[in-house]
Amino acid sequence: MHDRGNIKWAAMMLPEHNELLKDFWKQQEYKEKPTLDEQQAGEINMKLQLAIHNDLTVRLTYFAAHDYKEITGKISKIDSIHGLITMNADDPFIIRLADLLNVIID
Repeated sequence: MHDRGNIKWAAMMLPEHNELLKDFWKQQEYKEKPTLDEQQAGEINMKLQLAIHNDLTVRLTYFAAHDYKEITGKISKIDSIHGLITMNADDPFIIRLADLLNVIID
């Protein structure tokens, strides 16, 4: 939360200090990456295999840039050696398996 003190002193701050203060407040909004247990990881793996073998559309929730993101599409490749998922073969989008939080089959 921005308090009155920051607003009051902002006029006397150098631009560099204002940027540092903005960065500080932005970092306060960062989210932490949750840790999945074995059951959740197994369920995600099962859904991924089902989706790729049956060419199903999925909605993947993943963690990137200190936030939760979603993408919907078809899985074109799962590279378990490098830990990557490639979505939508025409316009590829790659997600690390380690960043994957949830899979919903549409």
